[in-house]
Amino acid sequence: MRCGEQFERIYGREPDKVAFCPYRICTLGAHTDHQFGKINGFAIDKGIHIAYGKKTNGVIELTSLNFPKRAQFHIREVPDVKVGDWADHLRGAAKILEEKYPLQYGLCGVIEGTLPIGGLSSSAAVIICFLKALCRVNGLHLDPWELIMTAKRAENEYVGVNCGKLDQSCEVLGRKDRMLYLDCKDDSYQLIPTAEDMKPYSFAIFFSGLERSLKNSAYNLRQDECKAAAYSLLARAGLEYGKFKDTRLRDVPADVYYEYRDILPAPFRKRADHYYSEFGRAEKGAEAWRNGDLDTYGSLVFESGRSSIVNYECGSPELIRLYDIMTETDGIYGGRFSGAGFRGCCMALIDPEKEEEIKQAVTSAYLKSFPALEGKFSVHFCRSADGVEI
Repeated sequence: MRCGEQFERIYGREPDKVAFCPYRICTLGAHTDHQFGKINGFAIDKGIHIAYGKKTNGVIELTSLNFPKRAQFHIREVPDVKVGDWADHLRGAAKILEEKYPLQYGLCGVIEGTLPIGGLSSSAAVIICFLKALCRVNGLHLDPWELIMTAKRAENEYVGVNCGKLDQSCEVLGRKDRMLYLDCKDDSYQLIPTAEDMKPYSFAIFFSGLERSLKNSAYNLRQDECKAAAYSLLARAGLEYGKFKDTRLRDVPADVYYEYRDILPAPFRKRADHYYSEFGRAEKGAEAWRNGDLDTYGSLVFESGRSSIVNYECGSPELIRLYDIMTETDGIYGGRFSGAGFRGCCMALIDPEKEEEIKQAVTSAYLKSFPALEGKFSVHFCRSADGVEI
């Protein structure tokens, strides 16, 4: 880790601690967490490190090895409105935490991300890692769900991204060699172990070479379209409904959706089609994983990827090409966009014995389609891991 070395160079001493929060991979349940669907996900062994030390004057002072400009603010004087840089995630986290727990100490530190930005929920990982460190220096301990919801509020209320709880849940609850199966409506979850007779697997991350920011994508619009579909279906069926902002597709029984789906405008119908089919895939996927059936599981992941393109209508030409290449590559069990699907990367479940062949095949085919991205496109391999830790 370079963050520890950089900390010593800047501050002339070793850091007090190093916090780590993994990135996450969502294999099934994509685009449904904000509609209170079900998800399958993993924490992975790549993520965000923060080498840090306590500051008794209450100042937060953090340098990023991935972004320019140092973040500096006082824990009790966070601006009410976001500034517009990478440190908004830190400001939002500090502000939300301080609302509930008066903070005394700040911290200085260096942040390092171990993979390119885009598609693995680096924003949630930065927030969670920072919260863990800030709590540590202030003698606070948040239980897992308090940590998840504090991080989620920071993104929703301060940064302005209407994310669900998928990212934070995977990064906090995830455990090595276990798949998180989470119901986003009631927060019930299982950590399903890898079956003893399951084929060996690892994860491949294919970075398109295009960075992504949810603030500038159609991410929030897609959520509004899902809510509009739910609101329309409830009204047409004569069912009770409340405020638009509180309406979710999970509120609409499947039989009501199938009876009235044709009344919906095409965009709303497609979003709903994705939600209900993805809900089923997440349930089937949990059962396939429990049974050690990696081939079935991989097929469900490919189906999810196709639905994201056709029904949810996300994905740049680069990501869609990557998806198509994955479907044609030997050794890949299943793959899809990672994250929201607006630029960023694709993920795949793969045969670990074929990592090099997969890397060469995907790289060659992708750069043949997009030669200008040579030097920006990259391939990485990872494994499942435990959630956030100090």
